[in-house]
Amino acid sequence: MKIKEVIDYLEQLAPLDLQESYDNAGLIVGDANREITKVLISLDCTEAVVKEAIDKGCNLIISHHPIVFRGLKKFNGKNYVERTVIKAIEHKVALYAIHTNLDNVTGGVNTKIADKLGLENQAILQSKTDVLRKMVVFVPRSHVEDVRQALFDAGAGKIGKHYDQCSFNTAGYGSFRPLKGADPTIGEIDVQERVEETRIEVIYLKSSERKLLLALYEAHPYEEVAYDLFDIQNTATEIGAGMIGNLAEPMAELEFLAYLKDKLRLNVIRHTALLDKKVSRVAVCGGSGGFLLGAAKRSGADFFVTADYKYHEFFDAEGEIVIADTGHFESEQFTQELLYDIITKKFPNFATLTTEIDTNPIKYYS
Repeated sequence: MKIKEVIDYLEQLAPLDLQESYDNAGLIVGDANREITKVLISLDCTEAVVKEAIDKGCNLIISHHPIVFRGLKKFNGKNYVERTVIKAIEHKVALYAIHTNLDNVTGGVNTKIADKLGLENQAILQSKTDVLRKMVVFVPRSHVEDVRQALFDAGAGKIGKHYDQCSFNTAGYGSFRPLKGADPTIGEIDVQERVEETRIEVIYLKSSERKLLLALYEAHPYEEVAYDLFDIQNTATEIGAGMIGNLAEPMAELEFLAYLKDKLRLNVIRHTALLDKKVSRVAVCGGSGGFLLGAAKRSGADFFVTADYKYHEFFDAEGEIVIADTGHFESEQFTQELLYDIITKKFPNFATLTTEIDTNPIKYYS
């Protein structure tokens, strides 16, 4: 198997188009056409992790955090980022990061956290509004079923988590006149034709547009296909930041803090003042989730579990919600387990390992 096959599968689940503008997910180092030996999974990619990969015969590291966030102008080993990249290149170890694109999909990082906490009725905390498009295409009646199914097979027509193969269809007729040099499926040169057609409308993710267009051209009988593409502001309910859900049974606040510490294997939790009420509804966001506090409040969450809160930001709870800062590494540590399960289920024919190195740069003294 080639590295590209694993990458293509991961990007079907978490398309690169869904990463945030500041991010650098994707293949950072290496040749996607090289054959895989073994895969090593880690939250972070460091020099020690690259050495571990070399020692274990792995030539692909899949990490959550990208080792390179900003452009590198020199490679002289002056810092850990440059040294990590140099070591990977020298030993032909490919480095791949699946970061905020995995944060922004159902079944990704935040779903894993919610599952660890046993949250029910899970939903995206803050859905994205800039990832959907609509295609309108005009098809002769004889090929409507074939074209519509091709669009569905390419990923169009999915609405929410419970509906797919959704389309709207309107009957009408199209007119055209083939000119000299044309090779029309229907009609004659220099003669205007009218053909009974169906207008098919489908919604799709922007990230699947190329695949959708290829499927359209393959299935459509016309030499020149008539279609329109539209940006739409509908929310993609299965795509976005954070997760919200309900506990199976309400808990007292101190009981929930103990539960949180146990389920997420935490050393310590920094939190705002308790509100002397039961905890039923919980919002979560792996990593730096402070930007979702407003969404957590609007969702009716009693607790907001995230990381990287600064001193003054804790005041923003304003007695309306309890903020629980678990630590960045701690909030995302189960991403390694998530990626291991995804890869081994799809690709059982080569060895997939998780790092034995604790890459958390923060240590605790007690």
